[in-house]
Amino acid sequence: MVDPARARRLAKRIAQIVASALEHEVKDPRLAKVTITDARITADLRDATVYYTVLGDSLDAEPDTAGAASALEGAKGVLRTLVGQRTGVRFTPTLTFVPDSVPASAQRIDELLARAREADAEVARIASAAQPAGEADPYRAPRDADEDDEDGGAARGA
Repeated sequence: MVDPARARRLAKRIAQIVASALEHEVKDPRLAKVTITDARITADLRDATVYYTVLGDSLDAEPDTAGAASALEGAKGVLRTLVGQRTGVRFTPTLTFVPDSVPASAQRIDELLARAREADAEVARIASAAQPAGEADPYRAPRDADEDDEDGGAARGA
């Protein structure tokens, strides 16, 4: 069993190596918008999972995730060779590329928060024009003197 801290350091180093290689050494235009977000490695240091996202060209354009996935699969051998050379471990881990689901989840949470803000604004708008159902303040109304006299002064100790 390997030290978990060593595994974390190796995973971080693998992510850095792959990101640097995609930027400087792998010349595939489909990988120009790929960002490496995280890497995880198994406890035996044999398999590494590299998480990536694909950025779109503009706000309206959908990113080419299928093209990026096929380009990463094609460059897997080169990337694994670079990881082996730059990490210095005895056994170079196999690389598996997985699209990162965090950006999609974050976008979904942003949409839900926007809907909640709209609902809160609607409730505040309705509450600003609301009127009390009964008296304005039924608990703080002054008591009449006639109510005190009905008990015959027993409450005052007379």
